[in-house]
Order: sequence, then C-alpha cells, then structure tokens
Amino acid sequence: MGVTYEKQGDFENAIREYKLAAKKIPQGYLFLGNVYFQQGDLDQAEKFFKEALEKEPENADALNNLAWLYYTKGENLEEAEKLAARALEINPAKGSIYRDTLERIREAKKSDRKD
Repeated sequence: MGVTYEKQGDFENAIREYKLAAKKIPQGYLFLGNVYFQQGDLDQAEKFFKEALEKEPENADALNNLAWLYYTKGENLEEAEKLAARALEINPAKGSIYRDTLERIREAKKSDRKD
C-alpha cells in the first residue's frame, strides 16, 4: 500500500504504511528514507537509510541512497564514495544507477579540492 500512496504523492499515508511495514521487514526503513528524501527532509531520510543499513548492512539500495543523500548535501563525500562503491560491488545488476552515483560523488570531490 505504501508504494501506491507514494506514487500518488500521498506521502503521509505512504509514511504510515512504511512504518507498519518496517516493524516486519527492514525494507520499510529504506522506503521511509526515500519518502522523506522526496519531501526534502534529509535529516529524517538519513536516519531511516541508516536504520535500513543497521538491519540489513548489505542492502545495496540503502547504501546507494545514503551515498546520494550525502552527495546532495555536499558532505561526507569520502563516506559517500565508499557507500556507492560497496553498493556497486554488492549488486552489479544495478550498476548503471550505482555507477552514476559514484561518478557524481567523485566529480564533487574533485571540485572540492579545486576550491
């Protein structure tokens, strides 16, 4: 149900459903992080991505999404690079997505060095 609500832009109900799901499956935390990210609440998104990784350390999507969050915030780029690289290593099937994250983080790191 949460996915349906999220697709409809009904974030309040999506969050409610994902919180219920998170009690049973760790993937719920990833989905919560995604919804909060979409809403621009990066602190809450970070909290839930980290919770997802606490429950499932090898969750490539959670690794990548936390890396993307750090990239978006322009902080923790060293950690972001490690997270994205790990996601790529765990799930090469999503290589194009994870590689994009990794490349953008590396570009941002280069820009930081030039400043």
